[in-house]
Amino acid sequence: MPFDHDKLDVYKCALALVDRVIEQMPNGRAHLKDQLDRATPSVVLNIAAGAGESSPGDKKRFYRMARRSATESAATLDLIARRNHAPPDMLAKARAHLERIVAMLIRMTQSSKKR
Repeated sequence: MPFDHDKLDVYKCALALVDRVIEQMPNGRAHLKDQLDRATPSVVLNIAAGAGESSPGDKKRFYRMARRSATESAATLDLIARRNHAPPDMLAKARAHLERIVAMLIRMTQSSKKR
């Protein structure tokens, strides 16, 4: 039996982001790679935690935490870009992916307000 989060597109997108960004980070940037390695899994874990909640308020809280972690990930990508530590095309794709994730999380928190 699948878990509730397995059914969510935002969860699948967040998992793909973790694979895409962390694996492509260049060597020698351990501090930024470490930051992304903490922030992007937090997006995934908070989405899963929210999906497992039955209370709309609790769902919203976890999805908001996932959004914060996604925003933190975007800021980390900005630092990486600013310092030219990764290829611009890879960073642009990762940022677009994060924008999509954040948009989905915004919709999910707005829909939980209506319940």
